[in-house]
Amino acid sequence: MELTVLWFILITVLFTGFFFLEGFDYGVGTLLPLVGRSDSQRGQLLRTIGPVWDGNEVWMITAGGALFAAFPHVYATMFSAFYLALFLMLVALILRGTAFELRGKLECPCWRKFWDGAICFGSAVPAFLWGVAVTNLIAGLPIDANMHYQGGFFDLLTPYTIVGGLTFLLVFAFHGAAFLSLRLTDDTLIMRSRQYALRFGSLAALAFVLCFIMTLQNTGLGSSRGAVLALALAGLFFILGLYAMLKLSFRPGFICGSLAIVCTTVAFFLGLFPNLMVSSLSPLWNLTIENASSTEYTLSIMTVAALVLVPIVLIYQCWTYWVFRQRVSPHDAEGHY
Repeated sequence: MELTVLWFILITVLFTGFFFLEGFDYGVGTLLPLVGRSDSQRGQLLRTIGPVWDGNEVWMITAGGALFAAFPHVYATMFSAFYLALFLMLVALILRGTAFELRGKLECPCWRKFWDGAICFGSAVPAFLWGVAVTNLIAGLPIDANMHYQGGFFDLLTPYTIVGGLTFLLVFAFHGAAFLSLRLTDDTLIMRSRQYALRFGSLAALAFVLCFIMTLQNTGLGSSRGAVLALALAGLFFILGLYAMLKLSFRPGFICGSLAIVCTTVAFFLGLFPNLMVSSLSPLWNLTIENASSTEYTLSIMTVAALVLVPIVLIYQCWTYWVFRQRVSPHDAEGHY
């Protein structure tokens, strides 16, 4: 296997892990003011993701670092194209991370209400923007022969990409609600999480169908049988997850929702391959794994480093989830949160 293909696969795996793990983080944060009706209840919700949310974001940082090292031209073009969107996402994530640390420092209701709002904002905005970014990548961006982006911020917002952003937001909200149903002991919160899982899941299913149709109309993804099959599987898994939540089968509901996110991410990368960024100006100006990659020597050194370090990171994160595997009780919310 060529190293460029290997690194394309590795980046696919990293983004898949990120959307799966950070997806329920974003979902819990988005649902915080809806599921948590009191300060204690919101504390319980935050405790479910408190020990792991920062570790989940490492997947995004690692994916960005791998993209920078393996395909530097893609990194440069992508960050210039999404500059303002990424700045807004960064602001939201900074507010979110700060809120986790400062929310419990004062007992003042106004203080906690402000930081609860920051967590909700810092979760919903990145979820929406990731959907906008992914749909833009497969639909194509105005990239010239010199790999320069020729548009502005509002060129990124089209009916198709807005639907993509809303789909990501709704799917992550369902994912977060399903996660809460597995992590809480309070029956009131569990049933309320299920209620919002069904509400957001139903909306997500409709948005997913609309996004699927618009994807076939606005992109070349339909020419890839593997991508279409993966998207169809994603839709099937999501419907099964929604049905499981309806039948109070919380674990199958979470697993099916997770598989839907995994299949969707894989579908987008399958639809892109061998491209990494599609130029809407000319197919000749697409950024591919060949014309945007680092040198063979650089990729070989990175491959050795990845073979050593990636398993260590995976083992550490699995150990973290094992340590904090117990459900969260109302008593656990006391203290920091």
